[in-house]
This record gives sequence, structure tokens and C-alpha cells, in this order.
Amino acid sequence: MRGIGGRIAVVGVILLVAALVLLVGRSRSQPSATNSGRSPARLTSHSSKTRHFEYVIADGAIYVYSIDHANRLVQTIRLPQLGTSIHGVVASPRTGRLYIAYGQQKPPGGALLAYGLRPGRTLWYRTYSFGIDSMAISPNGRWIYMPAGEKASDGKWRIIAASSGKPSGQSIGGPIGAHNTIMGPGGRYLYLGGVDSPYLGVASTATNLVVRKIGPLNGPGVRPFTINGSQTLAFTTARSFLGFQVSSIDSGKVLYTVPIPGFSVDPVKFPRTPNHGISLSPDERRLYLIDTPNGYVHVFDIQGLPASPPMLLANIRLAHAPPDDGWLQTSRDGHYLYVGRSGDVIDTRTDTIVAYRRTIGSTADFLEIDWRHGRPVATTNRYGVGYARRPPG
Repeated sequence: MRGIGGRIAVVGVILLVAALVLLVGRSRSQPSATNSGRSPARLTSHSSKTRHFEYVIADGAIYVYSIDHANRLVQTIRLPQLGTSIHGVVASPRTGRLYIAYGQQKPPGGALLAYGLRPGRTLWYRTYSFGIDSMAISPNGRWIYMPAGEKASDGKWRIIAASSGKPSGQSIGGPIGAHNTIMGPGGRYLYLGGVDSPYLGVASTATNLVVRKIGPLNGPGVRPFTINGSQTLAFTTARSFLGFQVSSIDSGKVLYTVPIPGFSVDPVKFPRTPNHGISLSPDERRLYLIDTPNGYVHVFDIQGLPASPPMLLANIRLAHAPPDDGWLQTSRDGHYLYVGRSGDVIDTRTDTIVAYRRTIGSTADFLEIDWRHGRPVATTNRYGVGYARRPPG
């Protein structure tokens, strides 16, 4: 009996160890997410009307706001493994996934997390031996283009399988200090911003080669930028200049260097990028530019481009000026302008601040996802690009 009891005890220990191993393995591939509130999947499950939601990544969580209901918080998704070092977010309505890049922007590396929007759970996360930063995703949701990080010494954008997070082994060699990335409409071209290169790179997704360089731009490198919907104009900022530049994507030449009338910055007192946030209105009639050292958002009329330069329309004083870097993103309908690292929400119809959201005040990573019939149907990126597809002027 003692022998049988001993064997039973051994078997019990083995089963317990196996269960623990299985649990650890599962937690590594699918860390838990704690949800509160009602998800857009539930809120729109019986709605044939498109509903609009802003997804804000901050403080180890995803905060979901209903844009249609005055940016009211509807859901909080706790993902503690994210921490506070968030560097990029993209979404794919086609696959129903949201991706978050977090961790280090140089070796020993960062990480990427995939979150299932409809099931409301983490699908997987992967850590890498290389840095991560603000990435882009292909329109079909198959490939993620991950920059090596502004703190890395190279200009490499690695191509990662969005289904699993596994690197494909392919990459694009772009500007040094690989940082910001915009996927052009249609997915043919990828726009690459490096913080240590005064050129904005344009890469072909068919060949994974840079096919055009825009510049030279104000140095030392490209900071936040955006493009118009017809991919004829690029709008860039730089650490050395208070204002922005407008360039022709076709010729690669700078068309206009636009200062901010009546405003200045002391680079000794503010050595960071003064305009770390730029966004077009979806109809491309306006450009919004954050002015962190002075605590403003400046509004420019850009309807005359490319024949005539942008003209200053308004200066909106922020109620909560960002302490250092900021960010700007417009809602897809153009109604709201979200001010990252400030928390202020601006109604673009009146150019007034109509709300404050604490979570937006602690991050620069947020985007819009639209839902209908319980499914994601559209998204923006975090860069405030234009959506007009008119032919070049």
C-alpha cells in the first residue's frame, strides 16, 4: 500500500508540474486583459449605423471613448505588461486586431502585442532583440513595418507577420534613427521618418526599397510628419525650427518653409522638438500644429497649396500645455482634435477646448476605430493624415 501511495503522490506531483508549465506557457503567449465597461463590439452589435470610438493607449491600459457621445469613456482594458513605455499603435479592421509597440527603442529590444478587438482579449505578444517604434500596417492587415527605434544606430524597418508577430527576415533600409512611419493610401508606398536624417524616405512595398527622398529638410532629422490623401504633399517638423515645411512628394523638393508669425522659442530653454505634433483636417483644408514651448495649437489654411503657401488662421491657447513633447490627431469626421500629452480636446468647428481627458494627457498613442454590426469597419492611424484624393493642383 505504501508503494501504491508513493506512486500516486509522484503522479500527482507530475500532473501539478505539468499544469504549472502549461499555465506559464499560456500566460506568456496570451497574458490576461482585465476589461471594465461595455466594448464597442457589444455597443454596436445591433446597430446598422457606424459608430466612432477613440482608442487611447496609456498607463498600462487601453481606454475607449465614444466620439459620438462627447468623447465619453465606455471601456477600460487593463494590460499591465505594457507599462508606460508605449511607442506605437496601429489597427486592422480587416483582421479585427489592434497592435501596440512598447519597450525599448534600441537593443536589447522592445515588444509587440496583438489584441483581438471582437473577442476582447490579448492574442499574443512577442519580445524582440531589436528596438521598436511607431510602426505602420499594410491595408490587408498582413504585414507590420517596424522601425528600429529613434535611439538605435541604424535606419532599418523590419517587416513582421501581423498574424504571429514573427519577423519575416525582410527589411527596408531607410533614414537613420528610424522612428515614424506612415502607410500611404492603397499600400503601395511607405513613408519613413528618421530623427538623424534630414530626408523623408519613400519606400515601395513591392520591392522594399527606398524609391525617393524628400529634402533636404530642416535638421537634424525628421520629427512628426503627415501626408495628404493624394500623396502629393508631405508636411514635416524638425527639432531646429518653430514651424513646419511643405514638400512635393513627386519632386522631393521643399515648396514652403512656414514659420509661426508672432511666436518664437529659445532653444536653450527648450532643446526638444517645439512642434511635436502635426495633423491635417480630413478634408485637407486646414493644418493643425502644436507649439509646445508656447502652449498653443496653431491653425493654418492650406487650401491654396501647392500654388500658394499656408496662411495662419488661428492660435488656440491650450488649457493644459504639454511639459515637453505633444501630439495631434483629428477624428475621422474632422469634428475633434485630440492633443496628446495635454489631454485637451478641441472642437474644430469653433476652435475651442470642449473637454479634457486625463489619459490623452499622458500619451501620444491613440487612434480612431469605427464599428458597425459589432465589427470594426474603419480606422485612422495616429498621424492625422489627409483623406482628400483630388488630383495634384
